[in-house]
Amino acid sequence: MTDTRVSPLRNFADFVRSERLRLTGQWMNAVASDLDLVEADKLTYQQLADHLPEILEGLCAALDSEDLERVETSIERNAKKHGNVRWRQGYRIEELVRELDLFHQVLGEALDAFAQQDSTFTRRHESRARRLIAEAFSMVSYTSIKEVVSERDRKIDEYTGQLERANHELILKQRLVGELHESRMQITRSVVHDLRNFLNAFSIALQLIGRAPSKADTALALANRQTADMKLLVDQMVEYAVMLGDGAPLALEQVELRELYDELATSTRPLIDAKGLSLRASCDPELKTVTSNRLKLKQIAVNLLSNATKYTKSGQVELQFAMAGTEHWTIRVSDTGVGISASDAERVFDEFERAAGGDIPGTGLGLSIVKELCRILNGHIDFVSREGVGTTFHIRFPVVLEETQ
Repeated sequence: MTDTRVSPLRNFADFVRSERLRLTGQWMNAVASDLDLVEADKLTYQQLADHLPEILEGLCAALDSEDLERVETSIERNAKKHGNVRWRQGYRIEELVRELDLFHQVLGEALDAFAQQDSTFTRRHESRARRLIAEAFSMVSYTSIKEVVSERDRKIDEYTGQLERANHELILKQRLVGELHESRMQITRSVVHDLRNFLNAFSIALQLIGRAPSKADTALALANRQTADMKLLVDQMVEYAVMLGDGAPLALEQVELRELYDELATSTRPLIDAKGLSLRASCDPELKTVTSNRLKLKQIAVNLLSNATKYTKSGQVELQFAMAGTEHWTIRVSDTGVGISASDAERVFDEFERAAGGDIPGTGLGLSIVKELCRILNGHIDFVSREGVGTTFHIRFPVVLEETQ
């Protein structure tokens, strides 16, 4: 004959289910009166009691079967969820443990009340129920704490990663600031050196006039040359500073390339002729109008032509405007000058760098200006050079420069 009697522990489980709302309220009153549970005061009723039904049902299922192992997976899952939520709500571990301990006490009191009203619920049943409840709450506490610790460690790892990235960026910025400082110091030394040379030569010219009036013309020529060189240095420094500090949007316009080419050839030829050089200039008849900035294009070409003339003692300077496919066009400036050594090729665009010897005057800013202007106009600059043979600079520009550039 089959025994259909219901287990006393299952009766207690049904009692807990029926009293769930009352037990929850009793627990919440205990939480509210506990001064150590600070974060609980910040939560709504729903936020505070959200996971109790699942945990309570898992406990009741263990009492039904009188076997905690059968519902262990479900209890651990709900406890992990509870720990994760409490972590996000700002609970400390001691608050989490205290909260669960209060719930344990509420169930202990419920067990006492049920044992008094149910005569079939013996001391053996009560002891078995207390052990199952204690084991279940140990599992809930352990799993919840483990989840909090795991979340905390994950957050620490995340913060550590952010800190490491920030530290790496700080190191890079410090290095950049150091390099920038060294660059500024190099510029200062270079400018001071050039200005001192100009002033020394100017002073010598004045002394020559004082000691030998008959050589006044020679002295004045020397002084004028130094003044012109000093003016070039100051002008290029101002031009470079203005260009780097200009945060205004690029003004785009329709540029007639043939007109620009004619202006460059006409203005450059006298200086080239004065050095006994020849100018070879050509403009592709297919070149018409491009969308760019006329003044910046002119600055690029003038700086390249000035450099080519300055570093060429004999031979020729060449200027060429040409199409490069359907979407690009090019400026090409070449010379038969001193050329650039392989060791100087990497630094030729650096500020105040001069590829040639100190006997050729200049500021070393011309190609730095060209490089920055090319960046602004989305131009790609290249050059080839051989010492004693000459140098060719080749820049490719878009026919239509977009406004976002």
